[in-house]
Amino acid sequence: MAESNKNDPITIKKYANRRLYNTSTSKYVTLDDLAQMVKSGDEFVVVDAKSGDDITRPVLTQIIFEEEAKGENLLPVSFLRQLIQFYGDSLQSMVPNYLEASMDAFSSNQDRMRDYVESAVGRSMYPLSQWEELGRQNMAMFERAFQIFTPRGAEEENAGDKPSAPKSGEAAKSDDDKLNDLQSQIEKLRRQLDDLSR
Repeated sequence: MAESNKNDPITIKKYANRRLYNTSTSKYVTLDDLAQMVKSGDEFVVVDAKSGDDITRPVLTQIIFEEEAKGENLLPVSFLRQLIQFYGDSLQSMVPNYLEASMDAFSSNQDRMRDYVESAVGRSMYPLSQWEELGRQNMAMFERAFQIFTPRGAEEENAGDKPSAPKSGEAAKSDDDKLNDLQSQIEKLRRQLDDLSR
């Protein structure tokens, strides 16, 4: 029974005065502490102390905002603009699953690249150029994926092949086709990363 409790996420209570309380350690914590917990892989949920509502998402978003405000710029402006465009869009429900799958693939490949870098440092020069190329490829993949989702990106992609006004019998790519395109791009990136890590 104790082991199943071990796997339960830690509950963080947020009070009206904005203070955060870690119920597992019985201590008040800061957003920086929560950021460190995320980096350590500690699972937690944040609940409003008064209502009991789950407010994990806005608190995690606040952590990202704080990191960006410190100058730790991880999110390109173009990415943020594209993300905002999806709020209220018909494809909004598809974006979270796509982003989650993309980040899982990215994290998996990053771990392999870290292993490669650590082993390569002992044998040869630090492969900085390969690491930079990996970053460029990953960013290009994310930007390309978002262009496929946006109507403007789809128009640009099809501009050379089709007239600007679609014929009555023609329709835009189905959601399944778009997802298949994204999956093939992710798979292509995985193959490129495999080649780099060899």
